[in-house]
Amino acid sequence: MKPQLACFERLGAPGWAALQAVIDHAHAAGLLVLADGKRGDIAVSAAAYGQALVGSTPTPFGEVEGLGADAFTANPYLGVDTLETLLESARAARAGMFVLVRTSNPGAADVEDLPLAAGGPLWERVATMVDTLGRGPAGTEAAPLHDVGAVVGATAPGHIARMRELMPHTVFLLPGVGAQGGRVEDLAPAFAPHRAAGLVTASRSIAAAHEHTSGAAPDVAARAEAERLRAAAWSLA
Repeated sequence: MKPQLACFERLGAPGWAALQAVIDHAHAAGLLVLADGKRGDIAVSAAAYGQALVGSTPTPFGEVEGLGADAFTANPYLGVDTLETLLESARAARAGMFVLVRTSNPGAADVEDLPLAAGGPLWERVATMVDTLGRGPAGTEAAPLHDVGAVVGATAPGHIARMRELMPHTVFLLPGVGAQGGRVEDLAPAFAPHRAAGLVTASRSIAAAHEHTSGAAPDVAARAEAERLRAAAWSLA
């Protein structure tokens, strides 16, 4: 499950309480939770974000637990030191981190596709950073999949094969399927190393499936759309 934190945070303290309840319910049902907040800040603030999302904060009155998510999304544009701090929190909690590499929105081309003097677009440099972070300490490079993932928009599938070259052991989080126009059928390169190497995410197309299915109840239509997408993804793996 991938809750979008902004949808809860806009409601203030009640929204944060609702988010915690949703995460607890998901864990009780045996689901993993990926907190989608795209955090990124200087080291001291990055550490606080890590405590809030996957860790805890020491106080004179004992540890105050954070959300307890199993993974979170991170923004790379403050540099490697920020990502290293976030990753330290994630690894301490045995959680994962997904770094924005090439996002699904049209504006991704404004920054992420900019050419570098050294050659290639900016997102290729970020992809290299993600691969290096995922390798971890010396001697751990043999892991089949890294604990540092990459957010790779499904709306620009032409980039995926190159990203897989640059990040051969990275799990790809693939947003943009459905309402944003991405198609599961175009994402085959993401699954090259392992069936679990690609996580297809769809939100609006599932939540609004009943609007496009005559006579179907919202829960029935949502389940049918989710099952359709899952079957399409498994056919590629």
